[in-house]
Amino acid sequence: MEGSGDKLRVKEKIGYAMGDVGSLLVFGLVQSVLQKYYTDVLDLRIVQVMMLFTIARIWDAINDPMWGAIVDRMPERKDGRYRHWIMVFAIPVVLSAILMFVKIPGLSRNGYFIWATVTYILFGMIYTCINIPYGSLAQVMSVNAKDRSSLSVFRSVGSVFGGMPAMALISMCYITTATGLKVMSYKKIIIGVIIIAALSFLAYALCYIWTRERVSRPPMAKRKLSDIWPTIKVLLTSRPYMAICFVGMLYLASQMFAQSYYSYLFDYYFNKPSFAMLPIVCQYLPVALLMFGMGPLAGRISKRGLCSVGIGVSGVSSLIIYFTHTHNAWLFIGLCLLVGVGNSFIFLLLWSLMGDAMEYNKVYKNVHDDATGYSFFTLMRKIGQTIAAILVNASLMKIGYKDNVLNTDAITDDILNTMYAHSVLIPAVLYLLIFVLLVFVYPLGRKAVEKLDKDKISASN
Repeated sequence: MEGSGDKLRVKEKIGYAMGDVGSLLVFGLVQSVLQKYYTDVLDLRIVQVMMLFTIARIWDAINDPMWGAIVDRMPERKDGRYRHWIMVFAIPVVLSAILMFVKIPGLSRNGYFIWATVTYILFGMIYTCINIPYGSLAQVMSVNAKDRSSLSVFRSVGSVFGGMPAMALISMCYITTATGLKVMSYKKIIIGVIIIAALSFLAYALCYIWTRERVSRPPMAKRKLSDIWPTIKVLLTSRPYMAICFVGMLYLASQMFAQSYYSYLFDYYFNKPSFAMLPIVCQYLPVALLMFGMGPLAGRISKRGLCSVGIGVSGVSSLIIYFTHTHNAWLFIGLCLLVGVGNSFIFLLLWSLMGDAMEYNKVYKNVHDDATGYSFFTLMRKIGQTIAAILVNASLMKIGYKDNVLNTDAITDDILNTMYAHSVLIPAVLYLLIFVLLVFVYPLGRKAVEKLDKDKISASN
């Protein structure tokens, strides 16, 4: 690959971050709102929600790698190989996000299940079409490893800001009925979704305008889509790449489980549904404090070391919250800060770790299909999303969740204690599994990355 080694301007880094602001504005709706919208507004059964997510992932197993292969095989355009797709799919992705929350009056429960399945799969397909090129964009914005690490930090910070509106929506979408029950208001939800979707389009537009592809790839020989399978075979045998794919899968599962399950926990256990976003905010708050020093810190220690220690802290902190077993919502929220401190490192550096794995594949595996690599990583993250949905709904089934049981005599102390245990033990297990992967499986520590950079320079000369 040939390209400019010029240092990226801050405006370009902010522009890149705006891409994840746009993505998380709409994907945040899936993370924070969609699960409860399905059960409480569309009145879908728990089993139907689990089926919906499973069907979507089966299709994604075909769609995601196929789209990655198509992007890799498309000719480079005047506005770049990857930036082009951001503007092509910006409007479709925000419209499909709105469609997920459109409630057609008068449908039966099965009718709503079919509608939810179709619109969710449609959103997933279009989101893939914009997210894979966006993920690949960092590889062609700079050849400088420090710049790419900086882009990872900016992207992660962008995702924090992008996810906040959906968290606010899930906390503010309740109304109190004449009988004193707090229920989700469809009117508030759909208005909030439309506003969030409009902001998403604006963020994508700024990403397109403020970024530029500096690294051009020489024309490749024309290849068929069927040629993707040898590439995938190589990716599946790449230890650092597969390790980070599983780390990304488990990490997204932990985050989505918490964001979805906390809306139920604060409804029933704490009886404070408007507080549901606060523990998530507390987990993201340390990101704002650490983001500016993360690049130099990762340079001195190692990205793998920081992430493994941090995620270990998150796992232990979750166990502390379990043994504390508090009924005080504010204490619970405060303890979530401990989890957030540990999470901050992997949150800010995950995409940089994936970038290192992609460079490893280029130097040692001769795999230069960036979009194909990111498509499989995207698929693994979607599997993490499904794992979270299965865990949330399995927990709800375990406690006998049926229809809207808020403030009724159906909730016993045993049910509430089980909800509390699930809310912290399940993330704890996921965090500790990530710790094991980073320490014992992912091989790219500081020395290995330094050797990778030297070998990359040698290979280019």
